[in-house]
Amino acid sequence: MCQLLGMNCNTPTDIVFSFEGFRLRGGLTDSHADGFGIAFFEQHGIRLLQDDKPCARSPVADLVQQYKIKSENVIAHIRKATQGQVSLANTHPFVRELWGEYWAFAHNGHLRGLNKIDGEYFNPVGNTDSENALCYLLENLRQRFRYKPSRDDLFATIAEITKQLRKYGLFNFMLSNGDWLLAHASTLLFYIIRKAPFGEAALVDEDVSIDFSAVTTPHDRVAVVATLPLTCNEKWQQLAVNELVMFSQGEIILRDCEQPAEYLSVAEGLSIARQAGVEM
Repeated sequence: MCQLLGMNCNTPTDIVFSFEGFRLRGGLTDSHADGFGIAFFEQHGIRLLQDDKPCARSPVADLVQQYKIKSENVIAHIRKATQGQVSLANTHPFVRELWGEYWAFAHNGHLRGLNKIDGEYFNPVGNTDSENALCYLLENLRQRFRYKPSRDDLFATIAEITKQLRKYGLFNFMLSNGDWLLAHASTLLFYIIRKAPFGEAALVDEDVSIDFSAVTTPHDRVAVVATLPLTCNEKWQQLAVNELVMFSQGEIILRDCEQPAEYLSVAEGLSIARQAGVEM
């Protein structure tokens, strides 16, 4: 199974610290060596960087570290191929235009039995279950809404479509249009919201730490979402099984969660992934 990383914040922020630990899971501290991608929203534009080589050793990943792009919404993905060959066409995040906006999507998991979409507006370029799921979601949105609906109606509709798609298997994903970041957990997805008073954070995957109080203002608020926690000295929150949340301006503003909420241990989540025939 693949690894996900997302960021949503109330002021343009670079993701260098989080990405520094995250990228090592792409072939060094973990076995996800089938490519990576990262999408940065910048106002109405999107900057997409991808490589079908292992992220831990990719010159493109080096560029992310050196460039220090600032964005309010970021989605990154490290791939462990389960469907589709290793190629740029099958590399996440996938990007499409809807209602005059770019939408970026990344998924980990495995969807079995979902027929390849033959849409009026959206069709996959590659042959992954992930891109097919994105096209299914966007096609359904576009068929229902000629024009962009309200945020609440949009969230409710995406929650409904998500319930349809997760019947096919594991469907951990992140989705953003540059204004907000959606995150959905079938198994494991964790998040942290950093705000004043800021402290020090130390990476799990590398002996690197940062004092956020030295690089932030008291008004900053940054939400970071990842498949597994990236730091070892901060308290990360976990999304419940089948929970969908929307982040905006660095905080959760909408959520859809089954009751009673169920939370998996990391061991349980990894076991479910293995039983589904994928690795995490």
